[in-house]
Amino acid sequence: MQVVTLGPSGTYSHRAAKSIADDADIDFRESVHAIVGAVSAGDADRGVVPIENSIEGSVTETLDTLAEEDVAVVKEVVTPIRHALLSQTESVKTVASHSQALAQCRDYIETNYPDADVQAVASTARGVELARENEGVAGIGHPDNAGDDLLVLGEDIQDQPSNATRFFVVAPPEDRSEAGGKSSFVVYPNANYPGLLLELLTPFADRDVNLSRVESRPSGERLGDYVFHVDVDAGLYEDRTQAAVAEIEALAESGWVRTLGSYDVTHVV
Repeated sequence: MQVVTLGPSGTYSHRAAKSIADDADIDFRESVHAIVGAVSAGDADRGVVPIENSIEGSVTETLDTLAEEDVAVVKEVVTPIRHALLSQTESVKTVASHSQALAQCRDYIETNYPDADVQAVASTARGVELARENEGVAGIGHPDNAGDDLLVLGEDIQDQPSNATRFFVVAPPEDRSEAGGKSSFVVYPNANYPGLLLELLTPFADRDVNLSRVESRPSGERLGDYVFHVDVDAGLYEDRTQAAVAEIEALAESGWVRTLGSYDVTHVV
């Protein structure tokens, strides 16, 4: 099974991907859009993309891509995020990492390296690569990425000790499943009126289906027009979920409802 995720080797996405495939079967891309696109085009069997961080919230690139591409979500992987500051020397002029990692360590950086330049790069692993290539650059990444040539200047430097990230495992649409403890949907009602969101959520509440995440994103069609991303703690095999989705499809008859699928959750240390 060929799996694609954010690279280079050593990213947190890579760690999540190793829970479903061996290293030999994992390939890397530079963006979430490229990962989901590879799965949609049939160039990969699975893609692993970050969907939500416990500190910084949802990953908007992933939300937008799931609204654009016809793929299924077949698994959720949750991994704790343990950030460390890695550098050749204790003299740090630049801190480089993924924008999410920089935001998750904002207080640490401002307190300990207030004069350092902060540089956002494609991934945490790329920031560590820059640290290896340039004296004076420190990367933020998992402490295991230090190897034998970088110093660990600080461990568990994230601003919140409970930092964790959810990843979605995406697959071709024909692999969509109704079995699992959670389900995800993308809803575009193509309408805007008082009480619309309440109408879209009530079918779940009426059937005692817990909403674990609801988020809106601009549709791109016009200002004030939104797409809604919904996660629920129920499987599509359940009658209550099917009934709620049917009601929402009727409400969104001028737009569309994309069922991403049902899935179970795996925790990776």
